Amino acid sequence: MNRRKLLKSLAIGLPTLLFTDRLSALTLQNKHAEDFVAKVFEGPFSPTWESLANYKTPEWFRDAKFGMWAHWGPQCQPEAGDWYAREMYMEGNRKYKYHVEKYGHPSQFGFKDVINTWKAEQWNPEALVSLYKKVGAKYFMALANHHDNLDLYDSKYQKNWNSLKVGPKKDIIKGWAEAAKKNNLPFAVSVHAAHTWSWMETAQRSDKQGAFAGIPYDGKLTRQDGKGKWWDGLDPQELYEQNHALSNNSENNGAIHSQWNWGNGVTPPTQAYIEKFFNRTIDLIDKYKPDMIYFDDSQFPLWPVSDAGLKIASHFYNKSIKDNGKLKAVITGKILNEQERKAMVWDIERGQSNDIEPLPWQTDTCIGDWHYDRSIYERKGYKTPKMIIHTLVDVVSKNGNLMLNIPLRGDGSMDELEREIVEQIGVWINANGESVFGTRPWKIFGEGPAQQQAAALTAQGFNEGKGKAFTSEDVRFCTKGDVLFATVMAWPANGSSLIKSLGTNSEHYQKKVRSVKLVATGAELKFEQKADGLEVFFPAQAPEASYANALKIV
Repeated sequence: MNRRKLLKSLAIGLPTLLFTDRLSALTLQNKHAEDFVAKVFEGPFSPTWESLANYKTPEWFRDAKFGMWAHWGPQCQPEAGDWYAREMYMEGNRKYKYHVEKYGHPSQFGFKDVINTWKAEQWNPEALVSLYKKVGAKYFMALANHHDNLDLYDSKYQKNWNSLKVGPKKDIIKGWAEAAKKNNLPFAVSVHAAHTWSWMETAQRSDKQGAFAGIPYDGKLTRQDGKGKWWDGLDPQELYEQNHALSNNSENNGAIHSQWNWGNGVTPPTQAYIEKFFNRTIDLIDKYKPDMIYFDDSQFPLWPVSDAGLKIASHFYNKSIKDNGKLKAVITGKILNEQERKAMVWDIERGQSNDIEPLPWQTDTCIGDWHYDRSIYERKGYKTPKMIIHTLVDVVSKNGNLMLNIPLRGDGSMDELEREIVEQIGVWINANGESVFGTRPWKIFGEGPAQQQAAALTAQGFNEGKGKAFTSEDVRFCTKGDVLFATVMAWPANGSSLIKSLGTNSEHYQKKVRSVKLVATGAELKFEQKADGLEVFFPAQAPEASYANALKIV
C-alpha cells in the first residue's frame, strides 16, 4: 500500500477499529484532512483516546489557579442574557418578547440582523486584560465563537460570517491575543460552535398564535432572499446551519440538553458541517496560537459521531510541543469518564468537585449571566467578591482552577458594578495570593460544616451555591513546599479559630507548629497546638476583605 492510501485508511478506519464499543465515527475525508493525518502522525500524539491519554497537564496551568474570561460576542448586544440567539425564536419566552419589542418579529429581524447592530465601539482589550492581570488573573480566555456560529476572528472557513466581515468589522481574537501577550498571560480561546446544528433549530419555527402565526422565522432563508437587504450576497445558511430536518422532539425547548452528546434523536450533522467545524478550529489554532482551548462539549467536539475533535486535540498537542519544545497546551471538556480525564482537563460548569481530584481540573463560572444581562445589573444581582473568593479557595484546595467570566456590555465596556467587584477580588488576591498561586493540594482539602453538606454535581456541574454557607469553622488547606496554608473561611467572631486537623493527635499532621502568620498582613499570630487542634488567636483588627483568611503555617 502506498503512503497516500495508507494515510487515507488511517483517517477513515482508525475510529471504528479502536472504538467498536461506541458509536462509529464519521471521518474527515477531504484532502485537508488527509494532509492533517500525515502531520499528526509525525508527533507523539495521534487522534485516539489511547494516545491522548498520555497527556500531562502543564505546570503553568497547575500553578495559575485563577483565570478570567471574556465570554463576549454579538449575544451581548441585546443585553438580555445568555442563549439569546436560540431563545429569541421561542414564542412566549422572555427573550422572544424582549426581541419583538426591541427589534421586531424574528421573521423580519433575526439574529443575523442583531449581529449587524453589534459594533463593539467601546471595546478596549488592552485596558481590560491589564485590569485582569492587575487583580491577579494568571491566564486569560476569550470567546472565539458561540453556538450562534459567528467566528470572532479572521476565519478562512467561515469567511462571510465573521467579525471582520459583519458586525464590528474587527478581529476580536487578534485584539485579545495581542493584549494577553503584552501582559505576559497565557491565552485561551473558548469554542462553542459545534452545537449550532441543533441549537439553532428554534430559528426554523414560526409563531403558533397571534398576527404572525404560521409565518416562518428567518432560520431557513438563503442567499437568494437577501436581494436589496444589508446582507445582500450573504447566505444565512452559512451562519444558521438549518438546511436539515429537525431533531426528534425539537419543539421541546429542553430537549437540547439531553442531545448535547449527539444522541437521543438529534439529527446527525452532515460531513460538510463536520469538516467545516474542523477546518475553522484548526485555522484558529494555527493563526492565533492559543495556549488553551475550552470546548463547550461533553467530551471533544462532535464526539462520538465524529473523530474530528480527536484530530483537533492531537494537532493542538503536537503543535504545542513543536512550537514550545514542550507541551504547554490545555483542552477542557465537560462530562468526562476516568479515562477521558487523562486526555484533557475536566471542566465543571458553575460548580466544583467535592473532593481532591487526582488530576488538575477547572471550574468555570460567571458573576452574572454568561452573556451580558442588563436586568442583573439593574437589580444588583451579581455575585459578591466574597462568593468568588470562597469559590477560588475551595477549588484550589481540591486541585482545581477557577475561570471567571465578567460579562461585558455589547459595546465592549464593563459596567461600574462589575468593575467594583473585580477590583475587590483583586484586593483579596493581592494580599493573599501566596496561599493560592503555585500551591498543591494537601492530604485533605478541608474541614468544617460546609465539607459535610456539600451539594452533589448535576450533569456538567451546576452545584454552586447549593451547599452549606462557609463559616469560621470551615477551613481549606493547600501546600507549597514545606509550608501549609490553612484558610479560615470567615473572620472568627470569638477571636480565635480551632483547626482540628492540625492538633497533636491528628492523623494528617504530625509536626510541631513553629510559626503561624496571617498572610494578608504578614503578622505573626499567637497559637496553641493542643491534642484537639491548633488554636490560632486572630488580631483585634481584621484586614480588608477578611471573608477568607489565609494562615501560613510552618
